Amino acid sequence: MGGNDRLLRAARGETLDRPPVWMMRQAGRYMQAYRQLRERYPDFRQRSENPDIATEISLQPFHAFHPDGVIMFSDILTPLPGMGIDFDIIESRGPLIDPPIRTKEQIDRLHTLDPSTSLPFVKTILKNLRQEVKDQATVLGFVGAPWTLAAYAIEGKSSKDFVMIKSMGYQAPQLLHKFLEILAENIAIYICYQIEAGAQALQLFDSWAGNLSPQEYEIFAMPYTKQIVDYVHDRYPDVPLILYICGSGGILERMAQTGVDVISVDWMVTMKEARQRIGDQIAVQGNLDPCVLFAPQEYIRSQIKAVVEQAGPTGHIMNLGHGILSTTPEENARFFFETVKSL
Repeated sequence: MGGNDRLLRAARGETLDRPPVWMMRQAGRYMQAYRQLRERYPDFRQRSENPDIATEISLQPFHAFHPDGVIMFSDILTPLPGMGIDFDIIESRGPLIDPPIRTKEQIDRLHTLDPSTSLPFVKTILKNLRQEVKDQATVLGFVGAPWTLAAYAIEGKSSKDFVMIKSMGYQAPQLLHKFLEILAENIAIYICYQIEAGAQALQLFDSWAGNLSPQEYEIFAMPYTKQIVDYVHDRYPDVPLILYICGSGGILERMAQTGVDVISVDWMVTMKEARQRIGDQIAVQGNLDPCVLFAPQEYIRSQIKAVVEQAGPTGHIMNLGHGILSTTPEENARFFFETVKSL
């Protein structure tokens, strides 16, 4: 059997007979195998920072569905302790950072990330995945973008309105910019570390940047994402970078200005509109509504076909418009992969 570089070719903007396919959050709670493993290892950080466990979780969907991309099981907050920001993840509540980062003294105490000492397990996980997957799929790493990491750190937890970080941006913009600059420098280092460990493509999650106005995105998010992209492209020009933002309909054009290779589109705009707005020079990923996977399979098939037809055969990676939901029927996840691969 030959190698499978379909995802990399799509990210480079090539025309293919069918789009490559993977799923955000494809290793996780919708799979019975994952739920069984979670019972044995209830602590999230143990699951994501123990190389053997994280490798097993990463490979569960690969063995079950044979996607074209296998993404490392980890968390966007994983590099923060290596900079001096500890965190916990509570199963029903999400990430907690206590105390939150809100003062100049706290930001001054942060230090440069040395992934080889603070994140050696990430290297092991990626090396394991390359060894196990061989050349049958693209191995993806991922990171959180500076605005989203700052939002978690300053709010101290998940938020709906982001009052604390926005207030800092309005009242003490120099302090927020200093924090974002530190995060950008460290995330750029972390991406290069993942590439050197075996990641063949990287996705940047700026999950909360969709909560910014277009003008605020240009001030607080876009420059720092671009700083990371420029740093990585300068060193590893052939490794595709994918940018995902939830609720990105108002800022698609600005996302393209960051210089990433692929824009991951949520389901709030059609793929046709996204293509028209960002142009043909950049690849796209997405954008099936995750809730469609609760529909009858005939409807799932029709919606997949609609996305693929609108995206066209050039430079499109099929994916959901957000992570797969934890209560999704596993057989419908399987149907999603099988349908795309049968096109």
